[in-house]
Amino acid sequence: MPVITLKFKENEISNHPLEKDQTLTIGRRKNNDIVIENLAVSGHHAKIDAVGEGYVLTDLKSKNGSFVNEQLVASHWLEHGDVINIGKHTLMFTFQEGEPQRQDQSGEMDKTMIMETTRHRSMVSKNSVKAASPVSPVAPLQQPIGVLSYLAGGEGEILLTSKLTKMGKDPSSDIVASGFGIKQTAATISMRPDGYHLSHVGGITKVKVNGGAVKDSVQLKEFDIIELGPVKFQFFTKD
Repeated sequence: MPVITLKFKENEISNHPLEKDQTLTIGRRKNNDIVIENLAVSGHHAKIDAVGEGYVLTDLKSKNGSFVNEQLVASHWLEHGDVINIGKHTLMFTFQEGEPQRQDQSGEMDKTMIMETTRHRSMVSKNSVKAASPVSPVAPLQQPIGVLSYLAGGEGEILLTSKLTKMGKDPSSDIVASGFGIKQTAATISMRPDGYHLSHVGGITKVKVNGGAVKDSVQLKEFDIIELGPVKFQFFTKD
């Protein structure tokens, strides 16, 4: 199993093994698995999930952001030797010697202080321009925009700004997923006043949310993991 080593500057603070199907939460509050007592860290700042044979870091809409190898990330598949920067602390993601490593799959109750350091400004500046997927009609400003961030089967992010987003084998689908048992339109994501809802349409291969097959319709929650055949996303919203 991999180990996450928390460090401050050159001082090692703690080690945290990550077992299969486990989640480690990171933040300033005491109910986190990895507690970082620093005002630059949000109460619930980020988490690391064991997903299948891999491990994914997700930023929980933190104030100062999460960085992997000095790249600002919303979610990121971790590899041996990755360096995670949260606030002024460093977390090293490493596998134990001789352990098989995952193959690359890329395709707040309390006020949080804004971190002002040269290193942080440099990393934010370097990552200030991000590529975005083409968007159809813009959603109302009062409602947060849903985002699908690719974990497998593609790269980048898809902004859910249409009233209805179609997923399936049809090349004209908003999200194309091919494979045995996937129908032309296998599932849809609808934007409603209360949020985003994912619905099963048809096909032997059903769309999954957090590992469970969707038989009818479910309302998507922050950081849900969506799978359809070889395509995998993480859902979150942003203003």
